[in-house]
Amino acid sequence: MDAGQQEILDIFTRTRALLQGHFVLRSGLHSGHYFQCAQVCQRMDAVERLAELLLAKVRAQGLVFSTVLAPAMGGLVIGQELARQAKARYIFAEKENNVLVLRRGFTLAAGEPVLVVEDVVTRGGRVLESLEIVRQAGGTAVGVAMLVDRSAGAARFAVPAVSLLELSFPTYPADAVPESLAKIPIEKPGS
Repeated sequence: MDAGQQEILDIFTRTRALLQGHFVLRSGLHSGHYFQCAQVCQRMDAVERLAELLLAKVRAQGLVFSTVLAPAMGGLVIGQELARQAKARYIFAEKENNVLVLRRGFTLAAGEPVLVVEDVVTRGGRVLESLEIVRQAGGTAVGVAMLVDRSAGAARFAVPAVSLLELSFPTYPADAVPESLAKIPIEKPGS
């Protein structure tokens, strides 16, 4: 692990955003590890640094955008800070009838270049929903930026994707949880 990766992991550890136990993820999968990004998002100094590092990776990929779209809840804080640092417009999608939608008068202009920003991606469901929102609204999704990719390379998108940290911990369907993990009380901390 290089020094940059270690700095990011240290931020997550210091802010208690990386948890160990028995967790049910938003995807419904079970895991012995959980990224509770809400913990890191309490610390504006940490959020500012993570956004700075993520924005540098986005720019290194040559991704040019004028708007950041973040899915609620997880992507809200990091999306807003990344947009602030990039001097970009910031909007968010939120659940309505269990589907992510643009509300509150948010719209996209035809062809408007949009970067989707999320905190943690396991399967990529919210990112895919966000990309579809951009398409349906007439914008152009130019990329995806995430703090943590825990998909082990399984989450794929039709646009370039960058992450600060790629950590993959084993995940299990509810009917295949190992005995050692099943003995630990289940937590569902929320994203």
